[in-house]
Amino acid sequence: MSLQEVSNWGNYPKMEAEVKTFSEVSEAEAYLSGTKVPVIPRGNGRCYGDASLEEHILSTLRYDKLLEFDREQGILECQSGITLDQVLEVVVPSGWFVPVTPGTKFITVGGAIASDVHGKNHHAEGCFADHVLEMDVLTGTGELITCGPSFQQELFEATRGGMGLTGLITRVHFKLKPVRSSYIYQKQIKARNLDEAFDLFQEYKDYTYSVSWIDCFQTGKDLGRSILMVGEHAELEELSASQKRDPLKVHDKRLLTMPVYLPGMALNPLSIRSFNFLYYLKNTKKLQEGTVDYNGFFYPLDAILEWNKMYGRKGFVQYQFVLPMETSRKGLEDILNRINAKGLGSFLAVLKLFGKQDNLISFPMEGYTLALDFPVRDGLFPFLDELDKVVHDLGGRLYLSKDARMSKEAFLQGYPRAEEFIRLVKKYNPQNTYNSIQAKRLGITT
Repeated sequence: MSLQEVSNWGNYPKMEAEVKTFSEVSEAEAYLSGTKVPVIPRGNGRCYGDASLEEHILSTLRYDKLLEFDREQGILECQSGITLDQVLEVVVPSGWFVPVTPGTKFITVGGAIASDVHGKNHHAEGCFADHVLEMDVLTGTGELITCGPSFQQELFEATRGGMGLTGLITRVHFKLKPVRSSYIYQKQIKARNLDEAFDLFQEYKDYTYSVSWIDCFQTGKDLGRSILMVGEHAELEELSASQKRDPLKVHDKRLLTMPVYLPGMALNPLSIRSFNFLYYLKNTKKLQEGTVDYNGFFYPLDAILEWNKMYGRKGFVQYQFVLPMETSRKGLEDILNRINAKGLGSFLAVLKLFGKQDNLISFPMEGYTLALDFPVRDGLFPFLDELDKVVHDLGGRLYLSKDARMSKEAFLQGYPRAEEFIRLVKKYNPQNTYNSIQAKRLGITT
């Protein structure tokens, strides 16, 4: 194997690594038993920081077969390297949809569990792993263990959201959700400021899907002006005549590819401010509604392949935090004001509502989560340290799947069951067979 430059979606950090692929579990077992160096499992590299980075990487991308699909019950069995995009191509024509999806369909099922991804429906339907019936994990002890929410529960809980540190997820069995069409009936509602945005989230909380885009450059009475988007899978009677001709159509909108890295100066406060201004004004009415295909609602950025290049060669970090319900409004106001004062407005700022969740190491807790993209530049990380303190003082935490620079102390403070998680990692991975740059930085495997 030769060295290749590897990074996750944020293109920060980058490192050289040996990447091993496999198409049978026996190949992975032979590789792990023969190598004497730490390895990290990796799917499609769509986490943002350094969670799936190590000098030796075990890629699941060739382990991507669909094993069984029960079209009557909506239950899918697959290998962990299959992507949600590939899953949708098979299940949508039969009237099923993935139970939870993040903002890209180009993640693997194994990665969805390792990050325990959430979507626009967390307040109603939880995380991806809440829909997993069972999975096989090749642990650091060399055992292939089948675990699920009601058996081998300890391993299951430490693996969902565990960033690949208990073992290699191989086979997954999970539930899908029934749909009548591949379209979403959506409403978009403009909010004049943060107070109105919170009020709208509560007013529309019965919708299965909700998400809000925030204009980070507004201040004063306009602080937090935004557009709330809510939606439901459309019923047949809500479709247009042309949509009714193929209501379960698989949609593909990969139209463009970002050909090169943009210069670092392309995304500057002026260009981001201009984008935010125009995006808010594109909706001319307070309320707009209509039916869109699932790509337009769930995966708008997937239409531009390699869109991460627009942040330049230095890359970017996505800073995503969650705050408890009782401190969310105060915390968001504080953080948006600090971003404004620093002149660091984010090109993408996405606010979502989380429902109740109290798993071992999964990110969500009941409250609000905000994701912000910042190009890597001088002075950014000290500023994010400042935001970390705000988040933790208000009882919140950062998302491991987006993290590239959190301190060990911040990790331990944000995740109250972190010590229990570390104990379980040591139980199932006693020799640190599985390790990552992030795990070492956070003190999980040291």
